Amino acid sequence: MINIGDTLILEPMDTDSPEQYKCRLVEYNEKELYIDYPIHLETNKTVFLVNGTQLRGSFVTKEGISYLFDTEIIGRLKQNIPMLILPFPTKDQLIKNQRRQYVRVAACIDIAIHPIPNEYIPFTAMTIDISAGGAAIVIPKSIELAEDILAELTLVLPLQNGEYYYPKLRGKGIKILELNKTYNKLIIQFVDVSPKNRQLLLRYCYDIQLSYKKKE
Repeated sequence: MINIGDTLILEPMDTDSPEQYKCRLVEYNEKELYIDYPIHLETNKTVFLVNGTQLRGSFVTKEGISYLFDTEIIGRLKQNIPMLILPFPTKDQLIKNQRRQYVRVAACIDIAIHPIPNEYIPFTAMTIDISAGGAAIVIPKSIELAEDILAELTLVLPLQNGEYYYPKLRGKGIKILELNKTYNKLIIQFVDVSPKNRQLLLRYCYDIQLSYKKKE
């Protein structure tokens, strides 16, 4: 699935600022991956990572399939070139990336909605699914909204590491569908999302996917 010479993209999990590092797989065995020292994609400088650094890795197979996995630095080795050591991900730890731009996952999270302009009273609701590009929100039929509503949104994102984040986003209504006799479903698209918030959303969706894998 992964071969010597393949490129891996690594993202640190302990920072709010989205960063990506590129490295190459130099060697591997059944238990470990050996990579060269990562290069920061923006600065093009070598990144020095200490043992225990938590990362999210991704790679693309020769068939063009992209996979994600959680990993960490567990050691270093110096042979012809200095290398970092990662644990070899098991099949259960690998998440296949869908071809759609953003993976949508079923998730019930709290969301505060403040319409722009103030033609509607602000209200709280809950999502039934979410991606880094938008969400489906359950709203009572007693709340009458235009399908193309524009609103400021505040989400409550509980991440796998136990931390909570509260990204503030702007959303645009796409359509409203009837869910049942009491509730409608508002499909909303996130617009003008900052790189930091996009990274948080991607990370949350990945955590949900990983929890699905663990339950299988």
